Amino acid sequence: MSRPVSEGSAKLGDFGFAGDDHVVPFEVEALEVRGRAVQVGPMLDQILARHSYPEPVSRLLAEVVVLTVLLGSSLKFDGKFIVQTQSDGPVDMLVADFSTPGSMRAYARFDEERLGQAVERGEDSPEQLLGKGILALTIDQGAYMHRYQGIVQLDGSSLEEVARTYFRQSEQIPTEVRLGVARMVKPGESGEEHWRAGGLLIQFLPASAERSRMADLPGGDGDTENIGDGHPEDNAWQEALALLGTVEIDELLDPTVGAERLLYRLFHEQGVRVYEGVDVIDNCSCSREKIKSILDGFTAEEIKESTEDGVIRVNCEFCSKEYLFDPEEFGGE
Repeated sequence: MSRPVSEGSAKLGDFGFAGDDHVVPFEVEALEVRGRAVQVGPMLDQILARHSYPEPVSRLLAEVVVLTVLLGSSLKFDGKFIVQTQSDGPVDMLVADFSTPGSMRAYARFDEERLGQAVERGEDSPEQLLGKGILALTIDQGAYMHRYQGIVQLDGSSLEEVARTYFRQSEQIPTEVRLGVARMVKPGESGEEHWRAGGLLIQFLPASAERSRMADLPGGDGDTENIGDGHPEDNAWQEALALLGTVEIDELLDPTVGAERLLYRLFHEQGVRVYEGVDVIDNCSCSREKIKSILDGFTAEEIKESTEDGVIRVNCEFCSKEYLFDPEEFGGE
């Protein structure tokens, strides 16, 4: 189901207005561009509040959550889209896990002492907190299907730039991403701030594949023309990039703007059509049964080493839920 967007059709509270935690797919036919837009609020707030992360860590994990939602919500099958970083910075691991149709979970691992030192030095931008390393993007279609994984180097670039590199290397699809994160007081409320984030992704998907052909990466054996610009010279794509470049961070986050109104502001001259989207919820997939199946594979010695004060305690890193097991449940080998 799709519908054209106009300024009057996207009013806060009206039927059809996406609101928070809902991905909005869209198409700009005149520019042969497709994309997705999202504003996340309560879902993100729940994930971050559960762990009481320091603000710089929360801000960084929020960016990864939005990026994962934008990419994972494009899956056309039952499965998972997982974004994970491994790096040498104060925040050495971030994991965000999107399960179709719209379950999200995420966590961060960081060195508290190194983080404090980085903040004192003013070196607390997302790029500096991550440092050097890799970002892995994994598509998991289930136990009996092949897993696809793309690896992108973390070299001090922003997550937006890392996403562009991923699509250029792995998909050869011209792609642009905008991300925004902030703590805000909700309209009509006073006092407590809440985390909000927004994201917008567009891709150039013309009927003619040749029109979307991208320049070869440096060091490749293909066409070397326009190396480094990362985008085809097609006028339609350049127009889409120029329009996206006008988006302010506040517009990505403001709940009174919303996804539909923002899309109208950007593409009203060309015409934009939105499609039925999907809600995204804070929902961890851990369970007692899944954890027990892992413990069932432990040896007797491993069960003994995992036992403390007569019980085995397992905490989910994502949702912080604690599971207790009696060692007698497991025979070991």
